[in-house]
Amino acid sequence: MKRADVVIVGAGQAGLALSHCLGRIGIEHAVLERGRIGERWRSQSWRTLRLLTPNWLNALPGSPYEGGDPDGFMDKSAFVASLEAYAGRWQAPVECCVEVLSSRRIGDGFVLDTGTGAWSAKAVVVATGHCDRPAIPFMPQTSGGPLTIHASQYRSAGELPLGGVLIVGASSSGVQIADELARAGRRVTLSVGKHTRLPRRWRGKDIFFWLCRMGFMAQPLGALANPESARRQPSLQLAGRPDKADVDLAALQALGVELTGRVRGLGDREIVFADDLAAQIAAAEAKQARLLAEIDCFAGDPRPSRREPVAVPSTSPERLSLTDGSIRTIIWATGYSRSFGWLEPLALGADGEIAHQGGVTSVPGLYALGFRFLRKRDSNFIGGVGADARAIAAEISLYLGRNGRQAA
Repeated sequence: MKRADVVIVGAGQAGLALSHCLGRIGIEHAVLERGRIGERWRSQSWRTLRLLTPNWLNALPGSPYEGGDPDGFMDKSAFVASLEAYAGRWQAPVECCVEVLSSRRIGDGFVLDTGTGAWSAKAVVVATGHCDRPAIPFMPQTSGGPLTIHASQYRSAGELPLGGVLIVGASSSGVQIADELARAGRRVTLSVGKHTRLPRRWRGKDIFFWLCRMGFMAQPLGALANPESARRQPSLQLAGRPDKADVDLAALQALGVELTGRVRGLGDREIVFADDLAAQIAAAEAKQARLLAEIDCFAGDPRPSRREPVAVPSTSPERLSLTDGSIRTIIWATGYSRSFGWLEPLALGADGEIAHQGGVTSVPGLYALGFRFLRKRDSNFIGGVGADARAIAAEISLYLGRNGRQAA
């Protein structure tokens, strides 16, 4: 059985950031990764994906951005390379291709069963990321019909069947894939549910410049009026395009993308949509207007400013046939759920998620990192995980020191 004082599960940006923080304070640890460093960036995203956040915002602990394009957007291959370089620079003790099958507390520590043998640890950190198991709310009841995939399985337009594409979900993944497919000449229908529309740039700056400068991204969970509602907010309707163009519903309409309401049901022969497109657009427009007004006031110019609103179509499809060949592919850009069946039940809440306060669970020695709104609004952002990693490293140090004194 292999041993480490701390085992970190996951070698993405969160796990590597914590490894750096633990190394700096001399805590012996290991990072177990079921694939390769940054595996989800490698294998669960489309080929042309770029980060949504500008380069200056993607620093990890001990590694500020020092490149020549701070306002650019790194593609996924470059980001994976940067993670590998980061792990190498700080000699992160990463064990690749080690899948953790179970973790349970025994005595004063933990035993982790993996595909390559058992590990023991005094503390365990779950850094497996917010985007774990693809969530698809409806699945066809019979075989045949359109190809049905999740956004994490999409790679490029050329790898889909010829013909029309229905994309379900209008957050960051949905609008980016719709944009790529429409530019490739595909007929695209986008099913629009709750979404957050924001401009890529505002007042000559990237939108994240304002969100960070105003303290919005660093807002702690306790400062939010409704933390649970905040956790359920859709991702920002943005893209990291080199031309810094907007990729929102208005831009997609200009490309010929047809908009419809959210999916209400899926049968053998057709898919049915709710009559809520106008309401969803209006809600997003109102939320955007409030935030942009706050930015204007912060910038010292409270004069009203506005973006061109999204045009509500006079009609939108109430249903689409799945048998007439008009829709050959359905892409579900409907987010993810987390799979924690490998953890002991005491670590989980009634919803199956890790139960924690700021990354500290009720199971002594068990911690979480890199999840949405873990401690603040940007906890699952690349540039936001560092502050959380330092805080969790401090918690672990106190825990190991306290237990060491008790044992002595």
